[in-house]
Amino acid sequence: MISTLPFPFRPRRPFVPVVRLQGVIASSGSRGTLSANGIAPVIERAFRKGKPAAVALVINSPGGSPVQSALIGAHIRRLADETSVPVHAFVEDVAASGGYWLAAAADDIWIDGSSITGSIGVISAGFGFPELLARYGIERRVHTAGEDKSMLDPFRAERPQDIERLKAIQALIHGHFIDHVKSRRGAKLDAARDLFTGEIFVGPEAVAAGLVDGIGHLVPKVQDLYGSKVRFVHLGQRRPFLQRLVPGIAQDSLSAIETRAHWARYGL
Repeated sequence: MISTLPFPFRPRRPFVPVVRLQGVIASSGSRGTLSANGIAPVIERAFRKGKPAAVALVINSPGGSPVQSALIGAHIRRLADETSVPVHAFVEDVAASGGYWLAAAADDIWIDGSSITGSIGVISAGFGFPELLARYGIERRVHTAGEDKSMLDPFRAERPQDIERLKAIQALIHGHFIDHVKSRRGAKLDAARDLFTGEIFVGPEAVAAGLVDGIGHLVPKVQDLYGSKVRFVHLGQRRPFLQRLVPGIAQDSLSAIETRAHWARYGL
C-alpha cells in the first residue's frame, strides 16, 4: 500500500528572520524612532520562534540615545549567545553613531558602496539666549537647591565649570562606545588609525578601516551563506493600536523636527 502522507524526513528549508532597525534611536517610542522597549518583542521573536539559521539586521539609523543603543545591542547579543544563532548586519543609507553601535552587535557587518558608517563619538548641541531676555526686558527667575541644578541653562551665559562637567560626561560615554566597538570588532580594526574621532566613513573606506566586513546586500549575501533555498521572514515593529488611532500630533511634529536634524547631519 502506498502512503499518501508527506515524506517524514523531508529536510526543511533554512530560514532567516530579518529585523529592521530603522530611525533615530530614542526612548520616546514616537513615530519614526527606535527604542529598546519598542523593538524588544521583535528581537525576541526573531531568535526564539523556530530554529533560525541566522538573524539578519537591516539597519538604517543616524544614531541617537547612547543608552537605548546599548540596551538594544545588549539584547541582541544576549539572545545570540543563548541560542547560538549567528547575526549578520546589513547597512542601508547610514549606520552612524548609535546606528553603528547596533551594527557592531552583529557577528559581521555588510554595507552598500555608498553607505555611511562610523561617527564613533558623542555630541551635545543646543542654543543660548542670554541676551534675548535682556533685550526685551524679560527677567528670568530660577531658584535651585544645589548650585549645579541649572547646569547649561540656555538663558544664561555658559559657565566654564558647566562646560568642563559636560565634557567629562561625554568622555565617559565615548569611552563606553569605544570599548563596545573594540570588543566586537577586535583585530579587524585598523590599529594604525584613530577610528574614534567621530569621523564618518563611506563604503570602501569603512572596509579598509575594519569597521565593516565588506560590500554586500541582504539577499545575495544570505543566500551565499545559507544556500539559495533560504527563506526570509521579515519582522517589523508595530505601534500600539491607540497610538495609531489617535496620534499625538504635537509630539509627532516635535519628534519629526528632531529626527530631521539627525538625518541632516549625514546629508540625508
